[in-house]
Amino acid sequence: MTMQLRSTFAGLILVAAFLAAAVAVTHQQNSGSTGTATPVRMGPYVALGDSYTSGSRIPVQAGRPAGCDRSDRNYPAHIAARLDLRPDGVRDVSCSGATIADLTTSQSTGNGTNPAQISAVSRSTRLITIGIGGNDIGFSDMITRCVTLGAAVKFLDHRKEKSSHDAPCRDSYVDNGIDTTEKRIAGLAAKFASTLRDVQQRAPEAQIYVVGYPAVLPADGTRCGRRLPIAPGDVVYLRDIEERLNKTLQDQAMSAGATYVNTYAASQGHDACAAASTRWIEPLIPSSPAAAVHPNARGHRGMAEEILRAIRSIG
Repeated sequence: MTMQLRSTFAGLILVAAFLAAAVAVTHQQNSGSTGTATPVRMGPYVALGDSYTSGSRIPVQAGRPAGCDRSDRNYPAHIAARLDLRPDGVRDVSCSGATIADLTTSQSTGNGTNPAQISAVSRSTRLITIGIGGNDIGFSDMITRCVTLGAAVKFLDHRKEKSSHDAPCRDSYVDNGIDTTEKRIAGLAAKFASTLRDVQQRAPEAQIYVVGYPAVLPADGTRCGRRLPIAPGDVVYLRDIEERLNKTLQDQAMSAGATYVNTYAASQGHDACAAASTRWIEPLIPSSPAAAVHPNARGHRGMAEEILRAIRSIG
């Protein structure tokens, strides 16, 4: 090979290397430009949970049984779309009213029976979200009771009669100095830990994300007014209960090697007492299509963003 040919050949190699590097950089820039999906395609995906997962009364309600109140705009639907998952690789088996027990046993909804949610999980499953626990401590019933007692306190204040305290609901859950709700939260931990083990045994290669509950009430107990007529002290009490519930879910997720998704922090200021244009949770009389004191479509989009952020951080 002559000196001229060797120089020409070397030059071509340098040009080819430069072009390859440029293409690689361009590909990296293009693939990272949207920031809306993980770099690795995931699935099959299974969504487990209660009404805060299913999207009660958010149109369009889809899936069977109808009594589960699943929406095609809930956070599992957003996750599936953003990850570009095939429809046959997505199983949303969440159901309104579900408890931890309903993950492993069938649930009667009054409008059909939902099979044990865990039956949708298999060895081929690669992504699982779980949003459960609120019904185990009776959180919805607590809000109903607190609203009723709070309305009575407001009536007495209006009548200029002296109310005995500003947290009548909290006091109604105390028996001989023991808060019965705290006992239910303590009991939830063991049940949830056992269920997580069952899920992991069924899908040993799946990434599991335990989804915490978003903030239902504001930090300022006087801000709700007619939207949620709960006594100020009981707003503080209910926030504390929800935070303890989320902490229990987080602790069990970490112990099991799963990922906890904190939707509470992101939803602060978007509670049921916030303005209709910004809230994630609807009040007693919803202004957006959703169940009372449940996430609306905006809330489900926000929760999906937090889950996707957690998935991206691992993927």
